[in-house]
Amino acid sequence: MSQSDGDNQFELTHVNAQGRAQMVDVMGKEATDRIALAKADIEMSETTLLRIQEGGIKKGDVLAVAQIAGIMAAKKTSDIIPLCHPLALTGIDLEFSYPNPTTLRVISRVHTLGATGVEMEALTAVSVAALTVYDMCKAIDRAMTIVFIGLLEKSGGKSGVFVRDHV
Repeated sequence: MSQSDGDNQFELTHVNAQGRAQMVDVMGKEATDRIALAKADIEMSETTLLRIQEGGIKKGDVLAVAQIAGIMAAKKTSDIIPLCHPLALTGIDLEFSYPNPTTLRVISRVHTLGATGVEMEALTAVSVAALTVYDMCKAIDRAMTIVFIGLLEKSGGKSGVFVRDHV
């Protein structure tokens, strides 16, 4: 269910006349430049984060593996999210930062020229990257927690620009 901007009417775009799920036909929509940014924060112990930064995780370079996992996940989003359209993505990037001594932040930027947006691809990228960090570091820190996954920005298409007010 999606809420229309500016009013309280609900429009069920992914439901057919029989009330069953459908993949929306985007054939008539104009191809536009579409970009989405998403974020995931992973909380962990200071020791774990320091070991990631210093390359001290036995499984290997955590950020390099998470980067590739996130890129691969964005490319495969339509294979795992049932009503997503397969998209020809023109760019995928993930950046990592450390907003505090116990948080690893992952931000994805996904780009396409197409008839539908790339929000799900950006969200899938950060989700899988965060899960990959957990997988690679779970032997030393099973208490890691993915505390936030969300869309930061999106542009393109009929609905225009969305920018999250705060995170």
